[in-house]
Formats: sequence, C-alpha cells, structure tokens
Amino acid sequence: MTDIPVFSAPILPAPKHRRPMGGAALNVLREAGIGVALVLMIAFFAAMAPDFLSVQNLSNILTQVTINMMLATGMTFAILIGGIDLSVGAVMALCAVVAGTVLTMPSLSNAAAIGLAIAAALGTGVVCGAINGFISAFWGVPSFIVTLGMLNIARGGALEVTNARTIYDFPDAFNAFGTATIAHVPVMFLMALGLLVLGWVVLTRTVFGRMIYAIGNNEEAVRLSGHRPFVIKVAAFTVTGLLVGVAAVTYMARLTIANPILGNGFELNAIAAVIIGGTSLSGGRGSLVGTMLGAIIIGVLANGLILLGVTDFIRQIVTGVVIIAAVVLDAYRMRLMRRAGRA
Repeated sequence: MTDIPVFSAPILPAPKHRRPMGGAALNVLREAGIGVALVLMIAFFAAMAPDFLSVQNLSNILTQVTINMMLATGMTFAILIGGIDLSVGAVMALCAVVAGTVLTMPSLSNAAAIGLAIAAALGTGVVCGAINGFISAFWGVPSFIVTLGMLNIARGGALEVTNARTIYDFPDAFNAFGTATIAHVPVMFLMALGLLVLGWVVLTRTVFGRMIYAIGNNEEAVRLSGHRPFVIKVAAFTVTGLLVGVAAVTYMARLTIANPILGNGFELNAIAAVIIGGTSLSGGRGSLVGTMLGAIIIGVLANGLILLGVTDFIRQIVTGVVIIAAVVLDAYRMRLMRRAGRA
C-alpha cells in the first residue's frame, strides 16, 4: 500500500506588530479621556468653589448621581444593541406610583408592604421593558418609536393610577433607606455602584454580554452564527426596565413621595451619561465604566455650577454643550479607529 504524502504549508514567522497610525491617540481617547476630563473638572471646581471638596458636598454629589447612574446602567444595555429607551423617566414614575399605592395599603404590615412594593416596582419595570424589546425586535420597529409610545402610555398610566395626586406617608423603615450613609457615603450610591459592577460582569464575562456587543456590531452575523438576536434584544430591554424599577424605589425613598410626574427628562440625562461615557449610539462599543464616569461628570458639572452661582438656564446650556462635545469626540474616535484599521 503506497503511503500518501502529506504536504504542509511552511510556517512563516509572525509579522512584527506595526503600531497603527493614531493608535496612541486612540488609546488615550478610549481608555483615559473621560477620566482625565473628570479629574480636570474636579480640579477646576475645587479651585473656584472652596466648599466643593467638603465632605458634605461630595456626599451630596454621590446622592445626586445615584438615580442617573442606575438609569444609565440600564440604558447602556439598550444602546449597546443599537437601540434606545426614551421611556425610562415615565416608566420610573409608573413604577413609583404602583409601588407607592401598595406601600400605603393600610391592611398590610410595614414589612409586607415594603416587600410587595419593591416587587411591584421591579415587576412593572420588567413588563414595560419586555414590551419595548418584544415590539421592537419582533416587528422590527425602531426602538426610538416604540419607547416614545411607551413614554406616553406610562406617563398616562401613572396619572390615571393616582388621579394626578402625590402619594406619601410611607413607613419610616422605608424612608430611612433614602438618608442612610456609611462613612458619609450614601447607601443608595453604594447600591447603584453594586448594580453597575454586576452589569459590568454580565457584559464582559458572560455569553449574554458578548451577544449584546455582537448584535450592536453586526446583528446579521449573529443570526447566521445560529444565535437568536430576538431573545437577546428583548432581554436587554428587560434589564433596562428592571433597573428603572430599582431607580423608582430608590427615588421614592429619597423624596419620601411617589409623584406621577417624577422622572420628567430623566431619560435625557441617562442617555447623556452613556454617550459622554464613550458608548456609541450605533451600538456594539462602550462600557459601564465609561457610563459611570459619564454620570459622575454630569453630577459634578451640575453641582459645581450651582456652587459658582450659575443660573439654571446657563447650566442647561453648558450641559448641552458638553453632550454635543461628547458626540463630536465619539465621531472623532470612530474616525481614528477606521484610520487605524486601514494602516
């Protein structure tokens, strides 16, 4: 029996890595740019406002960024798949009034009322998020339109449930959470930070997280590889809704009320934090670390301008300029990435 010769291709030495043009600038923009911007902003306000670095003011900043950090964490999941959720502020109001209604039921003990209220808020957020994801994924409707409709449904639902009235008189044990601190750090901020870390683990250490990035980059490739983008997209919006429910409970504890018009405009701050943090609106690129820094930048900016005596109208203008600058920076970063890929 004649042996069949086996031919193998010669093993060529690996080509030496050539640093792509703009690579250094790209790394700085992608990994350190947002952190450097935050440090410079803190240094500026510390120099201009003597009370900025006081323990009390820093604690206030952490309290102020908590809700936006929670909403932005959920918004990151939606934006990474190439979607967006404009309904988070209105859904937060709906979650709050549903929870507030349960929380003030006289027939329930305090412990039962608190537990059921939290479950009601989380459940309401999950249902709204799942509906957003299902309609957007199943019928291929842009999430911008779907969540805009949900915004009106949730806001109208919140007003209908309460008859446009504020719910209050919550149990003291529930309200205490809104003011609790550990070493001057608000407990609610620590909870937001814990949720963000959990989200980071999901996005970077699980198959589900990798699929979210993959769908944002090329949904068709994910489909052809045997995965179901529909399930991942619905799950991403469901996560967004879940975190909206958590934010609603936290906000209720902080204000000690549930108001049907709360959360108005919160979706814009959440989107701004995500975009400032470096997540691309086209999806597939970004991180929760950047989202956290983006939320802190918005909080630091608002707090610092207040200490400097800047009017509310000027603060809105400055915040808008920062958001536009972040979008321009994102476009410049994409240009550097394309240039680096061609080099």
